[in-house]
Amino acid sequence: MPRLELSAGAEDAGARLDVYLAASPEIGTRAAAQRLIEAGRVQVGGRARLKRHRLTPGERVVVELHAPAEGGTGEAAGAAGAAGASVLHTVVFEDDHLIVVDKPAGVVVHPGHGQAHGTLAQALAGRAAGGPPDRPGIVHRLDRDTSGLLVVARSEAVHAALSEALRRRELRREYVALVEDIPDARSGTIDAPVGRDRADRTLISTTSDRPRSARTHFEIREALARTALLALRLETGRTHQIRAHLAAIEHPVCGDARYGGRSSGARLGLERQFLHSSRLGFVHPLTGEELDFESALPGDLEAALERARAESPPGARRED
Repeated sequence: MPRLELSAGAEDAGARLDVYLAASPEIGTRAAAQRLIEAGRVQVGGRARLKRHRLTPGERVVVELHAPAEGGTGEAAGAAGAAGASVLHTVVFEDDHLIVVDKPAGVVVHPGHGQAHGTLAQALAGRAAGGPPDRPGIVHRLDRDTSGLLVVARSEAVHAALSEALRRRELRREYVALVEDIPDARSGTIDAPVGRDRADRTLISTTSDRPRSARTHFEIREALARTALLALRLETGRTHQIRAHLAAIEHPVCGDARYGGRSSGARLGLERQFLHSSRLGFVHPLTGEELDFESALPGDLEAALERARAESPPGARRED
């Protein structure tokens, strides 16, 4: 497969990834660069990055200029399907009935408004089945800039069984989030219906004309000077549930510009919300085996967490 390999120079310091790629004759335009990034065909330092990633001198940029005709399993696996896009993802488990995927940030799970191509559903075309035809096999989803684990069905029967397990709250989903400030309680439950916000229809909030029940359990894993690392467990799975719930209790996810975490994200060098699907557990619908999977924090979140650990409390005096 044709590849373009580049190395950012001193003159490229601070340049946006899409702008940097657009200057290459092999790519030519910013729109083309963004399509490659969104399709998961660009890696910086061995990892997928967002189009707004700012380069530092010496970073190695690798671009797959053309998608393969058919994808495989494993890291950076892609399946063309009708969209013909190679999409980065890691398959952590696969049998004849289901696939468990570790999704990087920047990858959309299925086609929708504003994203017709380069989705995980299309990457798994031919290997996944069940449910709506535009999202075969997809049982639950993660936001584009949320990383981590999700399960995909390989047949209509397994899709129905996993969807029922999700409805019955038997699909165990745990997340890790870094939030602004420290909650008053070491653990708790946010039980607040959410829906489209009355004032801004692009947001999910507890102020909605059509709220649906939503429950999120949290526990402080690490209390830091200006932030807290939380372990969260979903009981329901509404769109943007964790992000909206944490914003509602005034502890927005760091880096979540849409829900109040913009300033902390800038302070910690985040390019997306600090939210990761870290654990997934369920009973295999056909074999009855108890399955449990874990995903470590990606490098960008680990780096932000180290910065958070090094922070001083607000108003603290610095020693000269």
